Amino acid sequence: MTIEPLFTVPGAPAGASVTIVFEGTPLRVPAGITVAAALLVGGVREFRSSVVGGVPRAPYCMMGVCFECLVEIDGVPARQSCLIPVHEGMVVARQLGAAHLDVFSPGEEP
Repeated sequence: MTIEPLFTVPGAPAGASVTIVFEGTPLRVPAGITVAAALLVGGVREFRSSVVGGVPRAPYCMMGVCFECLVEIDGVPARQSCLIPVHEGMVVARQLGAAHLDVFSPGEEP
């Protein structure tokens, strides 16, 4: 299995790599690939759990249509990992169930 990226971010040097952290485990991955591709290369097979039933889910379309690849990235939940390029020091965690969203009343400040 190749780990060479098929698509890269413009300006990412060829052969460069970055370290991301997935649930406390550092992963050295090619620079310029998406978070989803990086996690798959790193052996991660379960990215999130479904809202109903908690069934493990993983990327399906890899192009931002299906939302199966949702993860928490740098503390922000419900990010589509197939659309976001990796960067040095990125912290990624599984999305377990529904993302917590703070809801504010009209006129209330966040």
